[in-house]
Amino acid sequence: MNAATETYPYVEQTIRELLAEAVLTEPGELDHLPAETSLFAPEIGLESLSGMRLLAAVHRRFGVDVAAEDLNLDALESIAALTGFVATRVAEPPSDGP
Repeated sequence: MNAATETYPYVEQTIRELLAEAVLTEPGELDHLPAETSLFAPEIGLESLSGMRLLAAVHRRFGVDVAAEDLNLDALESIAALTGFVATRVAEPPSDGP
C-alpha cells in the first residue's frame, strides 16, 4: 500500500466536510453521495463563490493549491477527482528543489 492509498479515506472525508462548509450545508449532509458525484451536480450545488471557498479551504487544510497546480481544474470534476488530486499531493515527499 502506498502513502496516497493510506491517506485517501482521510482526505475524502475531509473533502466532504470542506465541501459541506463551502456550500453552506450541514456537516455529514453530503456523506451519502457516491464519490463519482460531480461537484457541480444539483445534489451538491457548487457554484463559483462556493468553489472559491472550497479551493481556499483545501489550500488551508492540505497546503495544496488546486487552482495553481491544475490549470484546467479537472480536479473539480467530482468528489473522487478532487480527493485523488489532493491525496496524491499530500502523500508526495517534499521536493529538494531550490
